[in-house]
Amino acid sequence: MQAELRRVVDDLVAAFRLGPTRIGLLGTFLILLGSLTPAYLPQNSPWWGPLRAAHLDTTPVRIIGTLILLVGIGLLVDGWFKLRPTVYAGVKHWAVLAIWSLPLLFGPPTFSHDAYSYSAQGWMLVNEVNPYEAGPGVLPGAFADQVAWVWRFTPAPYGPLSLRLQELIVVASGLHPYLSTVLMRIPALLGVLLIVILLPRIAHRLRVDPQLTAWFATLNPLLVIDFIGGMHNDALMMGLVVLALWLSLKPRLWVAGAVVVGIAASIKQPAFLAAYALPLLTHPLLTWRRGDVLRTVGRVVVSCLIAIGGFALISVACGLGFGWLNAVNVPGLVVTVSPSTVIGQGIQLVLNYFHLDSSQHAAIRLARTIGLVVTVAGVLLLAVTAARKKPMSFLSWSYLLVAFGGPALHSWYVLWGALLLPLASPSARVQRIALWTTMVLLSYSAVNLAWRNGALALGIAAIIPLGWQVIHHERRRRRDLDMVEEL
Repeated sequence: MQAELRRVVDDLVAAFRLGPTRIGLLGTFLILLGSLTPAYLPQNSPWWGPLRAAHLDTTPVRIIGTLILLVGIGLLVDGWFKLRPTVYAGVKHWAVLAIWSLPLLFGPPTFSHDAYSYSAQGWMLVNEVNPYEAGPGVLPGAFADQVAWVWRFTPAPYGPLSLRLQELIVVASGLHPYLSTVLMRIPALLGVLLIVILLPRIAHRLRVDPQLTAWFATLNPLLVIDFIGGMHNDALMMGLVVLALWLSLKPRLWVAGAVVVGIAASIKQPAFLAAYALPLLTHPLLTWRRGDVLRTVGRVVVSCLIAIGGFALISVACGLGFGWLNAVNVPGLVVTVSPSTVIGQGIQLVLNYFHLDSSQHAAIRLARTIGLVVTVAGVLLLAVTAARKKPMSFLSWSYLLVAFGGPALHSWYVLWGALLLPLASPSARVQRIALWTTMVLLSYSAVNLAWRNGALALGIAAIIPLGWQVIHHERRRRRDLDMVEEL
């Protein structure tokens, strides 16, 4: 035991000695400071007392706080890029992530109000009100006051186990609104722990690059900001999906993996997609012989039925039923940069200008419908093509299709597929696109936060250095690869 503890301490010390690790740590510390601004801090937050007592609730301080946070994002990205040649081989990825996470562990949610909704939904269950039937606003008070206005009177779209975990955390907090919100980070950290431990191991099993997996997936700034800082329940969902994939790499354990997928889906429903891929990891369909096809289809059907059955049993055990079906449209109530919404809004502006649509939203609704149809068609196409030989490619790209093709797009949705992308052996071009997509999503989050703080110009200006960092990183990486080839 002492030897293991000593090894952990040594790994942490070795990681801290690296300059990029310390740069990233400073970045997350500045992100913590910047999160103590009005953008995502409810008016009844306990942080407002000391902030107002210190006269830190003024407009100049708000702008300075925004600038501090944007600098923090830049430093975190800089540390991430500089670690790429060293992480996993020269320094443990988990140690770097542990150090980067420290400032965020006890701070408020970053870049999102969702964790406040989690605690309010847990409070509803404590009071025997079903979150599938009403929004947090039916119970006026401190819990509801933390929730963003757009979600106060909407039902919960999450799985039943997620809601029961939220209730448990609210009770464990002593029914404290803010403390229960911060404690929502516990299940998120459990998911991150599974991701960090198992993803590189899966990469080894699949004989793909574990270093790329450790760097791009487990140290991705989006994971740090959204899963650890934002404490979204997507973290636990993806942690369980990764666990299911790891189990399924052993021939006789894909059934156990399907059970885990059912549990993951009871946290958040997109986990169901993984059930299709599990048996194909060890039993790919290499030929079209009738016997092989029937066996493969049989395994896939059994895997899906086990996952669905597990989800149904958990739903019954939780006593909440399937009310989430009534809330599947809830994520689309907010305007995001999902492609279908952006296209629909552009067309809608033209229609409204010429007074061609009395409903004021027909084009948006149609564009979102087309987006969903394209998404379903794309996933089905991948299921009958890529999945039979490359199940990990199917799963990663399907999750990305669902994230980008849905009516709402958030950076934590993109992480569903991005975490698994290195396991799909992406080409150099795909890796570059993934890096640029990461920067675009970070830029959008920065602009959104700056706009909420009344400092939109700062958010827009932050796009330039983030883009420059990608360009500089790619140039430096190409130069390093050229030097290796010459040797």
